[in-house]
Amino acid sequence: MAHTVLAETTASVSELKRNPMGTVAAGEGAPVAILNRNEPAFYCVPAKAYEALLNRLEDLELNAIANARQGQAEIEVSLDDL
Repeated sequence: MAHTVLAETTASVSELKRNPMGTVAAGEGAPVAILNRNEPAFYCVPAKAYEALLNRLEDLELNAIANARQGQAEIEVSLDDL
């Protein structure tokens, strides 16, 4: 059965156990697909890549909210009222 691997770098669970930081470094900042019996089990994502992913998701959610509110009536508020 074929499986899609969504990373350029792969490592086995055994390699990850043997040298976790080396496995992360092998990805050079990108996610590493961890394989179990030649099937993707999970992805090892470096902290910076994970933070960037979460920031991108937050931006997409905020854009969706802004797009949904586009065209609504504006409400003027005085700074003194805040």
